[in-house]
Amino acid sequence: MVSFRFPFSFSQPPTPPLSAASNASSRPFSAALSVAAAASALSIAGAGIAVSQNPDSSLVRSALNFLVSKSSSFCPMWGSLSLSENSSAITEPRTGVSFPSVLRDSQRLLGIGLRRKAVLGLKNIDVYAFGVYADDGDAKKFVSEKYGELKGNEKWEEDLMDCDVGMTIRLQIVYGRLSIRSVRSAFEESVGSRLHKFGGSDNKELLQRFTAQFKDEYKLPKGSIIDLCRERDHVLRTIIDGKEAGSIKSKLLCRSILDLYIGDQSFDQKAKQDVHRNLPSLLHK
Repeated sequence: MVSFRFPFSFSQPPTPPLSAASNASSRPFSAALSVAAAASALSIAGAGIAVSQNPDSSLVRSALNFLVSKSSSFCPMWGSLSLSENSSAITEPRTGVSFPSVLRDSQRLLGIGLRRKAVLGLKNIDVYAFGVYADDGDAKKFVSEKYGELKGNEKWEEDLMDCDVGMTIRLQIVYGRLSIRSVRSAFEESVGSRLHKFGGSDNKELLQRFTAQFKDEYKLPKGSIIDLCRERDHVLRTIIDGKEAGSIKSKLLCRSILDLYIGDQSFDQKAKQDVHRNLPSLLHK
């Protein structure tokens, strides 16, 4: 029997109830799916009987293997989205944006979320989807040296943002009319508030050094990628569509950036919940 391992899990939005009209329109498809699945099951059962009656028949055995492999296409899988060790990507369900399960050979995807922004206080737009990555070797070392294990230690989430674990926040642009000036302005507000929260008011120069990396020469069409990477010794490196925009060594800046995505008042609490569930799974791999 084929087995599937799904050590990581990701939050999923609730499925909205179907209206009577949509229910009716889906019945032909559901019926066809049920018939196809039943036919596939009967075919497999028949092939299985044939194999039991003639176990030496390589032709029948090959046919059974073929039917088993094809039948999986008729078997929908329910439940929360998960990341297996061999998965190549995970999709943010509200936007359809995919994130690789591994970055730079060692950073594992721990959480996915969505940044939404109100326009004129009237309408929320999807600005970008984001993925939270952590270096598995660094994370295991951090936990073993400081805690031994995570169970019963609720402080580890705060410590993760302060420690020297390699992490990346990957932003993938969803809103097609986003300008680099808007990104600069948004970071001035959000990062500026975190710098003030964690470091006091005298951090205007640090904030300006960070936002100055988002130069007007950069264009951000839909699908553009921004990587905010915390590297060793608390160096924050910014990469825009594969081009390095700059790097700044500052523990305060790294802490402020991470707080936007996995802090108590993060942009999307689902990402924080993902990290809370998945980091312990990473440590036991």
